[in-house]
Amino acid sequence: MDNINLTPKDILQKEFKPKMRGYDPADVDTYLDTIIKDYETFQKNIQQLKDENERLLDKIDELTKQVSVGKTTSSTQPVNNATNMDILKRLSNLERRVFGSQLDNGENESHRI
Repeated sequence: MDNINLTPKDILQKEFKPKMRGYDPADVDTYLDTIIKDYETFQKNIQQLKDENERLLDKIDELTKQVSVGKTTSSTQPVNNATNMDILKRLSNLERRVFGSQLDNGENESHRI
């Protein structure tokens, strides 16, 4: 707000000197009332934007801390590039080897009886 010269209060309290061929004071007052409303709206918008900006900066700081903590945690753990699908395939192969041989043994024994 460093570049703003007038506040709504300054505009409201401004007095103009009457002259013989001057402007209609009622028109000037009406126009100034409109300007005051605009200034008030601008000030509210500026404050809302400052508040939102502050909230977003806080959120950025929070997320940055979370990412930093996540990086240090993941760097202490070994990297495992196996996906769920890879794990499921390996598990399936192991089950086939273990249970497949047991099934073969079980079928052979039942045929012997």
